[in-house]
Amino acid sequence: MKLTERIRYVGLNDRQTVLFENQWPIPEGVSYNSYLVVDEKVALIDTAAAAFGDAYLENIRREIGDRPVDYLIVNHMEPDHSALQARIRAQYPDVTIVTNAKAVPMIAGFQGITENIRVIKEGENLPLGETSLQFFMAPMVHWPETMVTWCAEEQTLFSGDAFGTFKAVNNNVIDSESNDYESYKEEMTRYYASIVGKYGATVQNALKKLSGLPIKRICSTHGPVWERDIPQVVALYDRLSRYDADPGVVIAYGSMYGNTAKAARALADALESAKIPYALHDLCSENVSYALRDVFRYETLVLGAPTYNNGIFPPVRQLMEAVCDRLVKNRRFFAFGSFTWAGASVRLLNEMAKSAGMELIGDGISFQHAYSPDKCDFGDLLHNLYYVK
Repeated sequence: MKLTERIRYVGLNDRQTVLFENQWPIPEGVSYNSYLVVDEKVALIDTAAAAFGDAYLENIRREIGDRPVDYLIVNHMEPDHSALQARIRAQYPDVTIVTNAKAVPMIAGFQGITENIRVIKEGENLPLGETSLQFFMAPMVHWPETMVTWCAEEQTLFSGDAFGTFKAVNNNVIDSESNDYESYKEEMTRYYASIVGKYGATVQNALKKLSGLPIKRICSTHGPVWERDIPQVVALYDRLSRYDADPGVVIAYGSMYGNTAKAARALADALESAKIPYALHDLCSENVSYALRDVFRYETLVLGAPTYNNGIFPPVRQLMEAVCDRLVKNRRFFAFGSFTWAGASVRLLNEMAKSAGMELIGDGISFQHAYSPDKCDFGDLLHNLYYVK
């Protein structure tokens, strides 16, 4: 479909895949966005996932008919965007692949393509006719070869995975009443927390590099084309990449026989009564990405884990390791959990939190055998939470 007379959308929705990257649930699907810039020369920007090759090629033909694709711009080599490069080369044998030096060995390794590749550098321009494309490197947002493409004449940024989101788009593609920021905010945050979250510093570098561009349109590789909601989308990425968070508590727990779960629900009830915002996550029944999303949302993390094999109950350890891996900053931390003969989980969680630079709110609560309110008194924690920054 036409975004402008020269810019065409040729992406598609995936409502079949259950786990994105075989890790993250996408119950509302995801889109693989690709774009054409149609001028004297035709540039195709990124491709799509392998399973959608026939539909993708048909989308291109629908927009340009029998015209050749002159350039294939490779912003990012992750296979959900690069898997169809060889099919594009087969369909358009004279196409020149345009990318940066770091992507070249990846193209060879994934696609077996080594010829007719033009390597561009920071700020270089590619004329297409009345329009041109300019390239800016954005390394580690979130792979080392990542770059973005700018079309000044259309004031359009082709941003790769930046500003992307889980959740398929409607047929309009452009942000609108049915593709609005508010309806994507939760899934955009979960996408960022799951996939990009470790790279806050490099996202900040990219935002600063691009801040002077008069951007009218952001064409990401996942989610709506942002026009109306650009300020909110950029502000969210800026906030997430600075690890800023709202007052509130993430309670995430795992429980073998229900005792740690009872403690978690008791804490949730107490927060509810105190009108302190919170999110409650059972890590044994839901994917860790939902808790990660809320770790990027709220400034206090409370983890509940029984001691298991003299360590941390594995689902809770997985979340804690994921938080540490993402270099999450400016968080406060509290741990609780049950044990039978030797309590270790709370101590080990505190050690991990301290090593990650989190502020400990007390020593935590390690209670033996069955849960009871007197064994697991959250009074001191609640008192401290009244002073959430």
